[in-house]
Amino acid sequence: MLWLTTEQIGGWMGAFFWPFVRISAMLMAAPIFGSQFLSVRIRILLAFALSLVVAPMLPPAPQVDGISLKMLNIIAQQVLIGVAIGFAIQTVFQALVIAGETIANSMGLGFARMMDPANGVQVPVVSQFLIIFATLLFVVLNGHLMLIHLVVQSFDMIPVGELGLSVTSFKKMAAIGSMMYAGGLMVAIPAVTALLVVNMAMGVITRAAPQLNIFAVGFPLMILLGFIFLAASAPVMFSHFSQMLMDGFANLREILQVK
Repeated sequence: MLWLTTEQIGGWMGAFFWPFVRISAMLMAAPIFGSQFLSVRIRILLAFALSLVVAPMLPPAPQVDGISLKMLNIIAQQVLIGVAIGFAIQTVFQALVIAGETIANSMGLGFARMMDPANGVQVPVVSQFLIIFATLLFVVLNGHLMLIHLVVQSFDMIPVGELGLSVTSFKKMAAIGSMMYAGGLMVAIPAVTALLVVNMAMGVITRAAPQLNIFAVGFPLMILLGFIFLAASAPVMFSHFSQMLMDGFANLREILQVK
């Protein structure tokens, strides 16, 4: 007859529970996986399946009492690590939201908003367009596989224990958040610069011929030229997005390796 002790059952549960907590937190904050159109049940099942696969490859989990402050501390650390992994990649997508907001305001489409099913908020149509193509590019570049691979590697970089992310890691995360605005500006600057030149040209025309009602012509003209410039600068935009995505994974590895 097979006899199982309480310590053995606790060790098996711990070996599966800690990866489940970190992976679940990552799926909650990561792009695509954390979208609202992906139901909670699917996310839980995905985290459960990944934990079953990952658990045998991890170092031994710490033995912790079922209900104790030490266990709560470790759970909080695992949640913070998982959220940090998802947040670092989510900022790349939010940079495109900022870029779309800037371009939409420049071309006169700031009022044209629609519900973003991923985040549950209203964003400009241009932002939604950029997010859709960025999502497709993310999948094409195997970003979802790189994200899962990185969360598995994080157990070697930061093993399960009472010590988690350091103060330096949080400072680097704040720096990644500030890079979101710089990345959004880099993505939007070709189209915004072209639209600024068009605005300056219309201002010169208005000054030279005051009797010409430039506003009646300028508004639809700005929208038309905005779409033309947006299509012309699309290769540059998504080249910047690919670079930001690679930089995001590189910065994330630095955050996890900082002690």
